Amino acid sequence: MFVSFFPRPRLFFWSALVWIALSMALWYGYAEDLVAPSKTIGVSLFWSAASLWFDLYFLIAVAIFAGFWRVFAPHRWAGWSVWGSALILFTSYFQVQVSVAINSWYGPFYDLLQAALSKSRAVTAWEFYAELSTFAGIAFVAVVVGVMTRFFVSHYIFRWRTAMNDYYVENWPRLRTIEGASQRVQEDTMRFATTTEGLGVNLISAVLTLIAFLPLLLRLSEIVTELPLIGSIPYPLVIAAIVWSIVGTGGLALIGIRLPGIEFHNQRVEAAYRKELVLGEDNPARSDPPTLAELFANIRRNYFRLYLNFMYFNVGRIVYLQTDVVFPYILLVPTVVAGKLTLGPFQQIQNAFAQVRQSFQYLINSWSTIVELISIYQRLRGFEAKIHGDPLPPIESEAKPQSA
Repeated sequence: MFVSFFPRPRLFFWSALVWIALSMALWYGYAEDLVAPSKTIGVSLFWSAASLWFDLYFLIAVAIFAGFWRVFAPHRWAGWSVWGSALILFTSYFQVQVSVAINSWYGPFYDLLQAALSKSRAVTAWEFYAELSTFAGIAFVAVVVGVMTRFFVSHYIFRWRTAMNDYYVENWPRLRTIEGASQRVQEDTMRFATTTEGLGVNLISAVLTLIAFLPLLLRLSEIVTELPLIGSIPYPLVIAAIVWSIVGTGGLALIGIRLPGIEFHNQRVEAAYRKELVLGEDNPARSDPPTLAELFANIRRNYFRLYLNFMYFNVGRIVYLQTDVVFPYILLVPTVVAGKLTLGPFQQIQNAFAQVRQSFQYLINSWSTIVELISIYQRLRGFEAKIHGDPLPPIESEAKPQSA
């Protein structure tokens, strides 16, 4: 899964984490202060001196890392796996900066809106048009970068699938006897690359969002005097976001703990049914009605088990997410009633709190996809074991999934 696309995967990923940590420490400890931060609100923020300095710093850090791996462990797909992953990481960072830029725009825009509605000062239509044009500039850059990124990611995913396909085809004589071997090579490789990339980008985005918005939320917490029922505590918004997210993530993970195994067995029973149908195309002795009925009954039984477990999970998930909509408003009730917020800072707090909260809720928002990825991983891990002559994973020999 990984060795076909990345050079020495285990060491590569650990070295990447260490290098990212060192680069971030150097940036926040020294390099960032070499250029004064920009206080610009609008699209010009993206090509300010501070932003261009970060872009150059990022490029230098990636070039050093990629150069090391080019010498230490040359790999056919290093151009895509190393530089491509770095580009995806950079665009994830850029999209977070778009969110930061929009959050900065909220302050003056909503204060202008409040001034117009309350008639505390004269507000012209051109002031509104100017603020809206500022937002349009930010949005235009975000759309262009987003479209180009998705185009690149599509090619990145297909290159990863190609690397896995070539690797498995080279070892096909050993792999062909595994249940559903053709499906694992033809379909699971693409699904694994697509799902892993999606989850990886979302995880990176969640981490970068925390890095960007936690300091902002800490600063905005100074405006919030107290929380309902709890009273005054240090950094109230940050603590509330962390506690609320941990409660939701832990609860839903517990409810959905059986889903990966059931999803894996779904793939097994589907593969068995599909294989019998394919064999019946060329052999009249295969695919008789009793056999097909039995195989389809296995599919039916497993899907019904999956539906039941997903029902438990969705009840908890929907209740949590619906409560999540009003949760930040509940937190701000004492501060709003005390009249210590204008509309601009109120919107900034709402947006920053939502960004931080959603980052902490990565598992909640991604759990269904994680279930699918675990299932695909377990299937491809059987290939890896067969190639290296290791025992197959225990789940490969299980006759049926655990009961609901």
